[in-house]
Amino acid sequence: MADLPQFIDHDTALDSPPRPIRSTPRATPRVTPVENAEPRRRFFATLDMPVMVVTGLLLAIGLMMVYSTTFDWSYQVYGDPAIIFMRHLRNVGVALVIFVLLALIDYRVWRRVAVLLLLLTIGALVAVLLFGDDTLLDARRALVNGSLQPGELAELTIVVYLAAWLGSRRTQVRSVAYGLIPFAVLVGIMAGLVLLQPDISTAATIVAVAGIMFFLAGGDLVQLGAAAVIVGVAGVLYITQSGPDYAQGRLDSYLSGAADLTQADDHIQQAIKAFTNGGWTGVGLGQGRQKFERLPAPHTDSIFAVIGEELGILGASLVVLLYIVLVVRGLQIARRAPDSFGSLLAAGVTIWIAVKALLNIAVMTAVVPPTGASLPFISFGGSSLVVVMAGVGLMLSVSRVRLLQNAPRRPVTERSQTVANSDLGGRDRRPRVSGAGRRRSVDSAGSGR
Repeated sequence: MADLPQFIDHDTALDSPPRPIRSTPRATPRVTPVENAEPRRRFFATLDMPVMVVTGLLLAIGLMMVYSTTFDWSYQVYGDPAIIFMRHLRNVGVALVIFVLLALIDYRVWRRVAVLLLLLTIGALVAVLLFGDDTLLDARRALVNGSLQPGELAELTIVVYLAAWLGSRRTQVRSVAYGLIPFAVLVGIMAGLVLLQPDISTAATIVAVAGIMFFLAGGDLVQLGAAAVIVGVAGVLYITQSGPDYAQGRLDSYLSGAADLTQADDHIQQAIKAFTNGGWTGVGLGQGRQKFERLPAPHTDSIFAVIGEELGILGASLVVLLYIVLVVRGLQIARRAPDSFGSLLAAGVTIWIAVKALLNIAVMTAVVPPTGASLPFISFGGSSLVVVMAGVGLMLSVSRVRLLQNAPRRPVTERSQTVANSDLGGRDRRPRVSGAGRRRSVDSAGSGR
């Protein structure tokens, strides 16, 4: 029998109650698409892989070069070629522990304790002037038998505090009274205490990194230019008038070497000789001669020259390339940070590492006068290595927080959504009524008047 068209009596339809629509019970709850699921991420899976790889390669190069530059010295002093290397390996272990802890902790915690961290660092800088250990060139730079250098900590502290302070200033950064003057006083106190040790390279690093962070936070370029001129004049007067005697000698030899390289400082001449011996491919790991002769501090300040001799220009270029990758990635993390504090913190740490590396490499290539700056991740030295790895941990914490905030949420099941709707307090939980039902109820209410 052919299907006939169905005609509905509207009056009868209005009088009949609507049939409820019931869903067929399911054995398992329905799950929303996978794109809304939040995967359980392990700690190391949330770390920025390019930063991890570059940092690991730089640490590995540092381990090789520290052993290469200290095995003979260690054997002559201790009768074991690996004693000094084992100390460096211990420092690497401590640095890795600090690195993991700071990467695991939410970086926003440090914004609340930035003032306390600043006060503790200033206290340590004062303590080293009063009770510090005498080191080379009549300088007091370390505490606890040379194991703690507050100057290294001051470099990281100024980054953390300025990230918190500049992030809260916003438009006031461009004000002279509320921006430039407080900034200059703060940086002047930190750099001044470091200069009293004296440690010119650390003070210069603090001033340079702070100035760049002030510019990135929105500081006025004209104000920064004027401040840079004042700082430059003050620096020259300090070196030539009241600074340590060795600083004046280094400046004079640098100016003489700019015209004739044979008149340069002996440190620079030995470094250039190391690069010349190495050529493009180097003489081989551990086969360099300059570290045994007149090259000063081959395991710290001059380690880049040893890299140039033993690994050649290609090996030295690889180290420079790794620093460039680290800087680029750090600035990307800063640009994508969740807030202004994280952005300035990641940018400050990146700039700080770049300035330290650039200063060491510039000294070894006779671009700037000798300063005594170490090469990040590579040079021997516990305080420098631990503090630099702490900075990288803070940078990775910024990246982790952003990644976890942008992670998709956990799946919502149909059963859990039903339970959630039934638990909504204060809401009308009566079933919805169709249009016909609403019309019937209205008609009934009108006829009952």
